[in-house]
Amino acid sequence: MNQKKQPDRLTCAVEITIKVIGGRWKVLILRELFIGIKRFGQLQRALTGITQKMLTQQLRELEADGIVHRKVYAQVPPKVEYSLTEKGQTLKPVLDAMHQWGLKHLSG
Repeated sequence: MNQKKQPDRLTCAVEITIKVIGGRWKVLILRELFIGIKRFGQLQRALTGITQKMLTQQLRELEADGIVHRKVYAQVPPKVEYSLTEKGQTLKPVLDAMHQWGLKHLSG
């Protein structure tokens, strides 16, 4: 039989969403950025237990996915701010719905 090999790709919209916001830290990073613009140190202090390496990696992935914007100011010492893009802002109702589901089904 001649079977065509399927390319490696995400086939489910939910799977795509999980790929973008999945993991231990991304939702928590987003939570902080929904409040407003943050610098790296502010994010690291707000996320107890995250290492500098992990925060850098997660921010880079969110930036690559178009969720987070990284703004570098040309000054000494360098100043970098992180904020949500318009696309990133659209995740708020998704995370709010997940929060409500968790309250309803997992408390108690």
